[in-house]
Amino acid sequence: MKARAFIINMKLLSAVFIFLFGIGVLASGQRNVSPIDMEEMLDASTLDVEVVQDWHVVKGKVPTRQKYMTINVGELWPGQNYRVPVRFIVPADRKAKGFHLTGGHQLAGIEKDSEIKGVGVELLIGGVGLVYTIIQNPNLWGQAELGVEMEKRFIETLKPRYTVKLWGWPASLCRAVTAAYSETDYFEQGKIAMSGGSKNGASPSMALIHDERMTAIHASRSPIWDSPLRMCDEQAWETLNISDQEFAHREGLNEALANKITRHAFRGGFFGPDFNLDALAKGHSWKDLQGFTHRMADHVFISRNLEDLRTRNVDLYFHPGTNDFVCFDVPWGGKHHSDIPVYLETNLGHGKNRPHPALERNQKNLSAFLLNHFFDGVKPLLESPETYFSIEGTTLTVTVRFDPGSQSESGRIWWMYDRGPEGSGAYLGELFSDDQWKDMAFDSKTNTWAIEIELDGKASYIDFFSNHRKTIDYGSVKYPTYISSPYTRISLR
Repeated sequence: MKARAFIINMKLLSAVFIFLFGIGVLASGQRNVSPIDMEEMLDASTLDVEVVQDWHVVKGKVPTRQKYMTINVGELWPGQNYRVPVRFIVPADRKAKGFHLTGGHQLAGIEKDSEIKGVGVELLIGGVGLVYTIIQNPNLWGQAELGVEMEKRFIETLKPRYTVKLWGWPASLCRAVTAAYSETDYFEQGKIAMSGGSKNGASPSMALIHDERMTAIHASRSPIWDSPLRMCDEQAWETLNISDQEFAHREGLNEALANKITRHAFRGGFFGPDFNLDALAKGHSWKDLQGFTHRMADHVFISRNLEDLRTRNVDLYFHPGTNDFVCFDVPWGGKHHSDIPVYLETNLGHGKNRPHPALERNQKNLSAFLLNHFFDGVKPLLESPETYFSIEGTTLTVTVRFDPGSQSESGRIWWMYDRGPEGSGAYLGELFSDDQWKDMAFDSKTNTWAIEIELDGKASYIDFFSNHRKTIDYGSVKYPTYISSPYTRISLR
């Protein structure tokens, strides 16, 4: 009887193991189902190229050969393809090795031969190509009805394939790479750097995670990390709602203006405009939203892919802004991902046109970033420093330390008391004061920048960060670049 009981129990345990293993595989599969299918992205046979203007020479400051066409990105749903325009630009006298890929173009501009300016001239002279496509809302380039239908289907189903944000835009960048590399008489494989702001920072971030052909990104005012608001954490959203109500009352806002804050299109959005309220109105639950964000997070946030990206030697640089409604979670990022390189432009963000009077006016981060990425012998930009602080009485001492040999040339700090929580009306609307900044003192022996700040005795907490310059030389041109210390928030009570 004991032996039989043992056999039965073993069968039961085996069944339980198989069941639990199956659940684990299913859960893992759900987490890892990517909206971007790289086998599909790499298939040049499905590009369905329509050439509008074949290869031809374009004169200018640097002579180029250019081609303009449209390509098929893929099928949104049966019978409905998603197509985008693409322009190729290579040196006039040789193949391009790698290229700078951008999507921040308008249809009227991309249809015309491009006159190359700025750092693009240096890239082409050095043998690096340029590839342009369009990462814009479909209604801005003759696809309005399709855009409406896509968003309708997405809200109803929460399937990422139906939205340009989680499929159309990043997939367009992947397919532009495939199209370029299919032009073997004009491109040879090399590094691929992407840059842009807002949707043209978010889309390259997502494409970079999936497409190992891509090697660098410089993105501004776009999502970087998986903060609680983005992940539909109900407590974080409740904190946000309470803060907004208090802010509206404090500012004396009428109901219409108060609702404008709480219904802001990007307030607390996952990877673009917030869709929570629309999804809830369609019958989805908070649990559904949380399930969606957790399934997608690995596929959209740089912060969740750092180990893999560093193994691939990918170069990263971000300009999130200090008051931006798309990258609204800088304090959380500073605390949890202090090693991701960021430059914080004080008082700037979407819709903000009042830069701080002490803001650096000469920064050339993007140009220097691209030159360093593509060309040997160009000095690297500064890496993220470490921040230390201490409080004695009413004095806050802040020390920012760089690794030996980093060659930082300046240090300047900004601070704000009792700033509103991330994403709130107060966080977005209240700027760093004109008089709450100082230049820091440098200690060459320790390679540190330090400052003492006399604290406001009435404040409950303080936010601060510092910016630091390094000049990059390329040819006869000097490029001032800046990096920020991790954004830091500390309690004073």
